[in-house]
Amino acid sequence: MKLRPVLLVLLILSGFYYLTTRLMPVGAIAGLLHHGSVTDGSTTTASGPLGDFAITQAAAAPAFDSEEQQNIGVYKRALPSVVNITSTQVACCDFFLRPVPEQGQGSGFILDKQGHILTNNHVIDNAQMIEVTLWNKRKYKAAVVSIDRNHDIALLQIKDVPDLQPAVLSDSAGLMVGQRVYAIGNPFGFSGTMTRGIISAIRSVAMPSGNKIEDAIQTDASVNPGNSGGPLLNSRGEVIGITTLIASNPNGGAEQSAGIGFAIPISTAKAFLGDVEKYGHARRPSLDIVTFPIGPDIAEQIGLPADYGILIERVLPDGAAAHAGLRGGNQRAWNGNQEVMLGGDLIVAFDGQEITTPQDLSNAMNAHHAGDVVTLTVFRGRQRLNVKVTLGDAKEVANGQTA
Repeated sequence: MKLRPVLLVLLILSGFYYLTTRLMPVGAIAGLLHHGSVTDGSTTTASGPLGDFAITQAAAAPAFDSEEQQNIGVYKRALPSVVNITSTQVACCDFFLRPVPEQGQGSGFILDKQGHILTNNHVIDNAQMIEVTLWNKRKYKAAVVSIDRNHDIALLQIKDVPDLQPAVLSDSAGLMVGQRVYAIGNPFGFSGTMTRGIISAIRSVAMPSGNKIEDAIQTDASVNPGNSGGPLLNSRGEVIGITTLIASNPNGGAEQSAGIGFAIPISTAKAFLGDVEKYGHARRPSLDIVTFPIGPDIAEQIGLPADYGILIERVLPDGAAAHAGLRGGNQRAWNGNQEVMLGGDLIVAFDGQEITTPQDLSNAMNAHHAGDVVTLTVFRGRQRLNVKVTLGDAKEVANGQTA
């Protein structure tokens, strides 16, 4: 009978030892039995079987700084208007020659409560089925309303969807290098991803099709496959461009961000939307010319009468410029590795507005529609002329920039 209390005590001590050494964190009981309590921002020392531990606790609920608050604010404002786009097409066959569907991923953003969505044309090109996934994971079938292959833009629509939150469109005419920008999209299928950077440059960029994006927004914000068609945002969460192109890693391998991405300026997209509203389809204006920008150094080297403007290298047959009597170059020259045709008309003004850069000409064109009559001021040799031109419909031209 006297042995039973002893066994009971041993059992209790064994259970306590097992509890403190196996089931609870090292030093947890010792900390409770020995030193002090844990407080925010303070250092607490706890003793245990393996020695003493000094633990510094962070302050509870740390406040976000102003930069973090802005990042969070942009994300919360823009995310509900960003969508994931899955396009399905039959592009190959299996061993038994049966068609096998292939899927592509991209992004887009909502324009209005009627479910119109803006994205890149290459995201949905040749698709048999298009599916849109909203930020709340709901999926809807989408239809193509209109496309503009020249500028790689597509307008989609999903119908009978409640509580859509449209994106806010800004203006891209006054963008500045160094301005902070944000990209939200679905890189590699990771939906709702935001990256941040700055505008690195505003420049003309060639697309894989051979056409060029005038005034493309270059950014160092991380952009990867799946971001295409998504919004590029300013610090207020307003759309300033459509993410469309990346400069691939020159070392090869999978296409991935190399710190250089490009976006179509939202002013170009607005002009496309204006065409769709007025005509029901894209009808972008064109001068039907291949051009080369002129600066002071080049103007001095080739003896031009103005140190700025847009030189007409080539006039496309049966186009707007050809009908107006404008002339292209007839003398072959080289600017580094780029062949340039000299001797053509030099455009220096558009309806009285001075044209010094391709961006000036692009902005002037975006304010018009095909069929509008405009006045170009050009130098032909040393002679200054005003030429009336009826703008044509943009045509796709490989290996050259059409305006």
